[in-house]
Amino acid sequence: MPDTSPDPTTRTATDTATDTTTGATPDVSPALTDAPVVLHVVRGGFVESVHRGAAVVTGPDGQVELAVGDPSGPVFPRSSSKPLQALAMVRHGLDTDGELLAIACASHSGEAFHLDAARAILAGAGLTEADLQNTPDHPYDETARTTWIGAGSPKQSIAQNCSGKHASMLATCVVNGWDTATYRDPGHPLQRVVTDTVAELTGGAAPVAIAVDGCGAPIHAVPLTGLALAFGRLAAATDGPERRVANAMSRHPEYVGGTRRDVTATLRGIERCVAKDGAESVYALGLPDGRGVAVKVADGSPRGASVLLAAVLRRIGVGGGTADDALAALENKPVLGHGEPVGAVVAALP
Repeated sequence: MPDTSPDPTTRTATDTATDTTTGATPDVSPALTDAPVVLHVVRGGFVESVHRGAAVVTGPDGQVELAVGDPSGPVFPRSSSKPLQALAMVRHGLDTDGELLAIACASHSGEAFHLDAARAILAGAGLTEADLQNTPDHPYDETARTTWIGAGSPKQSIAQNCSGKHASMLATCVVNGWDTATYRDPGHPLQRVVTDTVAELTGGAAPVAIAVDGCGAPIHAVPLTGLALAFGRLAAATDGPERRVANAMSRHPEYVGGTRRDVTATLRGIERCVAKDGAESVYALGLPDGRGVAVKVADGSPRGASVLLAAVLRRIGVGGGTADDALAALENKPVLGHGEPVGAVVAALP
């Protein structure tokens, strides 16, 4: 297959983005500073805490249909960017589909079938677990983690929730003849095409910043509106690499999350949607009619994004049938007292 690496004389989104690993300190995003209260933490009928955040819905034409706070501000999508990264890989020769493409989009729970899928991608590229450079960890799922630790297994890259993405990055490098030892470098041909794909799908502008994600791969700061736009485009695609990515996620939701994950319940319950959660309380979802939704809880609390997403989906009319099960899973954030539910995290959209 021909080398599809970018022409080194051409300026790309990678060249124009700020690399925050150099010590540069960008301005605080208005998505955080101008955020209204969007969630109440209720205990015994009393609001003991609040979370601020931003949310946006974009239409099939790319126009903003609903905005809470200032969604024009950039945020790091964290793992909700994985479907966009996977799209870049498919466009540049990653020849996987079904479960193996779904695991490329995943923050998986580390269950046995997840690890088997990541290993299959590596084996297909003539690689091994030793080639993975994502941060070693125990499985994310509590049951899988208990079994793993009980067997005396140490933290390993294959068990970390991003191993499917990293295995796919390596496989894409092999297809193109790119160096596999430096695949995480922002200037690597793989990461340059990822950056350009993220820029294209989120509206065409270069990412405001590029930093290092928790797994070690580059992550791009993009407007929350752009993230919604990208997911709407993926979900509405009728053919091509975009449809391959969307099909993999919607048809194999257990590989995107896991047996006990709300993102998996969402992909199952909301027909033909594309959904992905991310660290620091980010969630994005695309509907097959081309609408996109993205939310960010300003303080990064992991208990908030799914509740905020469900509230926005209800406001725009998503519901009925299996979608109700998905919304219930997203909203299931109880507040405990002595191990029993005594309240909940509830939406308080302005």
